[in-house]
Amino acid sequence: MNNASIEIQPISAKRLPDFLKFFDGEAFSDNPKWGFCYCQFSYVDHSATEWKSRKLEENRQSACQRIESNAMRGYLAYKGGAPVGWCNAAPRVMLAAFDDEPDPDAQSIGQITCFIVAKAHRTTGVAKALLRAACLGFHDQNLRIVEATANPNASTDAENHYGPLSMYLAEGFVVHSTDDDGYVSVRRSSQLQFGG
Repeated sequence: MNNASIEIQPISAKRLPDFLKFFDGEAFSDNPKWGFCYCQFSYVDHSATEWKSRKLEENRQSACQRIESNAMRGYLAYKGGAPVGWCNAAPRVMLAAFDDEPDPDAQSIGQITCFIVAKAHRTTGVAKALLRAACLGFHDQNLRIVEATANPNASTDAENHYGPLSMYLAEGFVVHSTDDDGYVSVRRSSQLQFGG
């Protein structure tokens, strides 16, 4: 099954059942404590919300509402017709969690915030396929900058949920900045072509 071709589709109301199937099922099978998120962390204004007090059902419902109203963006990866991966990739201006980090280029940035790949499908090219789809999607949305964050000190798959720095660098990203905790911000032009 790991060798099945990877199909990438943008999230939409039509694909909400697949999103829920993945998140309710194997997405966090080896990291259940993060299973309550439903990829809402970046969409929440953390100055007005205590994230740790949010409940699974609240986040699940928020994800449903946002997906149905096109207020949440990202891509699902499929193998053999089943969802096996997810990438949260949205215009930065949609992501309230970044409001406390003003950027003069915010209107031009497509932000990649996380990857979730089912354990059985990791290291099979799913994250790379999702990354490329996100970059192409941002180009189509006229967002000229693609930005992501990587944790170069990640020692587990869970800690690498932002995407590995090595993947970004191999796909044409360059280091933009490093914060006090060692997290690396990377950027690339959405118009940059991919290699093989």
